[in-house]
Amino acid sequence: MNVEGIMKDQYIVNGEIYVGNRFESGVLGIHDGKLQIYPEGFAIPEDAEVIDADKKKIVPGFIDIHTHGAVGVDVNGATADDYEKIGCFFAKNGTTSWLASVLTDTIEQTEWCIGQYKDYRDSERKGAKLMGLHLEGPFLAKEYKGAMPEELLQKGNIELVKHYQELAEGGIRYITVSPEVEGVPEMISALGGQGITAAIGHSGADYATSMEAIACGAKAATHTGNAMRLLHQHEPAIWGAALESDVYCEVICDGRHLHPGTVRLIIKTKGIDKVVAITDSIMAAGLPDGNYHLGVNAVVVEDGDAKLATTGVRAGSTLTQNVALKNLLSFTGLSLEEVIPMLTENPARLIGVYDSKGSIENGKDADLVLLDEENGIAGVVIGGVMFK
Repeated sequence: MNVEGIMKDQYIVNGEIYVGNRFESGVLGIHDGKLQIYPEGFAIPEDAEVIDADKKKIVPGFIDIHTHGAVGVDVNGATADDYEKIGCFFAKNGTTSWLASVLTDTIEQTEWCIGQYKDYRDSERKGAKLMGLHLEGPFLAKEYKGAMPEELLQKGNIELVKHYQELAEGGIRYITVSPEVEGVPEMISALGGQGITAAIGHSGADYATSMEAIACGAKAATHTGNAMRLLHQHEPAIWGAALESDVYCEVICDGRHLHPGTVRLIIKTKGIDKVVAITDSIMAAGLPDGNYHLGVNAVVVEDGDAKLATTGVRAGSTLTQNVALKNLLSFTGLSLEEVIPMLTENPARLIGVYDSKGSIENGKDADLVLLDEENGIAGVVIGGVMFK
């Protein structure tokens, strides 16, 4: 297969294209970074470049909406160049678009993170496309803070969010908040007007409070089942509200954060169309076991499992989306056709970018992954360019 630069007016042939939740034969055109699907046997112009997919499966590029870093880079301290480093690592593993998750930090450091994102955005960069930012906090419950610095947690403050969004020039797409924190339900109602999707998590909220937050406009549950009050038959709590309602459920499919049976339960309860496979990866992703950090926290990674050095509480993961794909297939017994939307269409719909990403359709961005017979990554196309 040709892995040189794909620019425009190129055609991918001899592959199985994932269209409408099934694989079918055809010719995939790439014109100015956008897709066009042609029937099998389409007469390709003589002067066009033809890429032989060699019977690979062609699926939409993976989208990771919750990650704190990789290959030695922590998002809270990442420069624009560091973002590119993360993006190149992600691209090798099938992720073509992502959100940088900023852990609860000082106002000054969060502003600095926003500035680095803008520097990245305004320059030519390689690798997976950084679409914007995810703020994980600071409007979170102290009792379920996880790796969040407790002294920096605060009550709901829409004016602070507006400040961040204005500084980011609309680049904040996603935020995690705790329903029981003072002022948060009212803040959720205002987030839509800021172009920000709200998720609930890091929370011990009861069922009624959680359902109130969902009624106010929350659209997802952050790393479902982790850093949240568990379901009880007498008090379903936030986890029960997430399962019963129509929100999307983030899942970390590394076999540590969720038992395979729990993954199956979430999918069976929610339906495939409401589950989003995230990594929640930290700077240790792609690196050996050792000592790392997540924001201001020291983290120890043993056997690929990341935990806070002080408490032993799990702190993110070392997962990548190519591994998440294989784990989902193994955990659930579902087909590749059924699993793909959890890494592509669902996250795109959740954060409002499905008009351009998340599926293979005419006019959408040419973000593609080629999978071999074992569903390993055989090639990645980002914005019409084959990543190498």
